[in-house]
Amino acid sequence: MTLTFTFDPAVDPALRDGLVDLWTDASNAGGAIGFVPPVTREDIRPELVKHLAAMAEGRTRLVVGRDGDGRVGAAAFLAFNTHRLQRHWVWAYTVMVHPGLQGRGVGRELMAAVADAARTLDGIDAIRLGCRGGHGLERFYASCGYKEVGRVPAAIRVAPGDDRDDITMLLPLL
Repeated sequence: MTLTFTFDPAVDPALRDGLVDLWTDASNAGGAIGFVPPVTREDIRPELVKHLAAMAEGRTRLVVGRDGDGRVGAAAFLAFNTHRLQRHWVWAYTVMVHPGLQGRGVGRELMAAVADAARTLDGIDAIRLGCRGGHGLERFYASCGYKEVGRVPAAIRVAPGDDRDDITMLLPLL
């Protein structure tokens, strides 16, 4: 399935609902995007509202992939740094691909669209992202050109007795 990626799409009810559905489905499939399954749309919605508020304030941008019927199949947010010495790079976060599309190259396409979007931003030289250990995500991001630049052991507590590394990855854009 081919997705069409858009940077800074218009936010309407269909996009909001699509993002909530994507985030819920990906989380419940074990995706490492801020929640531990099981989650409901009602669990996800307040976090999405925070993301949308940051977009409205100009602190965050969105890359979204939709199928031919307009359904949201992939998304990632780009957040600007507020510290004056770190404004030359952005964070990619809440990176998600619908579970039904995983293993088909959609994640790689999403990360390419994220890099393309970041290259259009004035003064941005790199993208950083954090990922949760234990999923092999660092291997996926490395295959997209990112390099591991930091790791904090056991920094993410998924559940009692289940601590994961917090891994920082970097993609230079120059």
